[in-house]
Amino acid sequence: MRKKNFLAALAILAAIVVVACGGAEKAPTETAKAPAAAPASGTASIAGTIAYANGDPDTAISMNADPKCATLHKEPVLTEKIVTGETGGLANVFVYVKAGLPAGKYPVPETTHLLDQKGCQYRPHVSGIRTGQKLIIRNSDPTLHNVHALPKVNQEFNQGQPFENMELERTFDKAEVMVRFKCDVHPWMSSYMGVVDHPFFAVSDAAGSFKIDGLPAGEYTLEAWHEELGTTTQKVSVTEGQAASVAFSFAAGGVPSS
Repeated sequence: MRKKNFLAALAILAAIVVVACGGAEKAPTETAKAPAAAPASGTASIAGTIAYANGDPDTAISMNADPKCATLHKEPVLTEKIVTGETGGLANVFVYVKAGLPAGKYPVPETTHLLDQKGCQYRPHVSGIRTGQKLIIRNSDPTLHNVHALPKVNQEFNQGQPFENMELERTFDKAEVMVRFKCDVHPWMSSYMGVVDHPFFAVSDAAGSFKIDGLPAGEYTLEAWHEELGTTTQKVSVTEGQAASVAFSFAAGGVPSS
């Protein structure tokens, strides 16, 4: 009798387990949210020029405070604050799309951006980088440098690089135009980096020219930034497959010339 009761209880328990594990309807699982779609790329472009009305010459740097720096140059070294071409073009102007882009996140480049310390100067003097993109800061000089980044939105950092070929790796998480770099050992050394969350930016060359490719059709606000002359903006409309042109002009005191 006991054996029969035991077998009956065992059968009831097995039925309960089957219902609990497989027979009952499973609770719906939460569906993972799809990542934000990347905005569509386009075939439009913007080609532009930057002019400086005054055409003031750049000024020379004295590197005598560090004899190692001085011996790295045979010709005078300039500050690169005001670099103009023969036709009045202005170099080292950071130009980027400030507003008007489609919503969404653009993929972060796998390539690294290099900020080099060479000849006791930062190379390049002005540049752009994407949020999340890897930044490599290298000391190519046989002397001590100290990399001091001075962002207002991102995390500040300050690190010495006492040996030649030393490298430092960093990223910026937030968009910020601009981030200044300086060397606490050599006060004449400075660099500026625009941190943006999209690929539509450029830096004007020695002739004052720049180009931004891959834009979808639309109307955008462009901003041009210069370390001494300030900023100015313009509205630009672009059409698929076409190149729009724009001209910026600065005057002394940071006031755009008319």
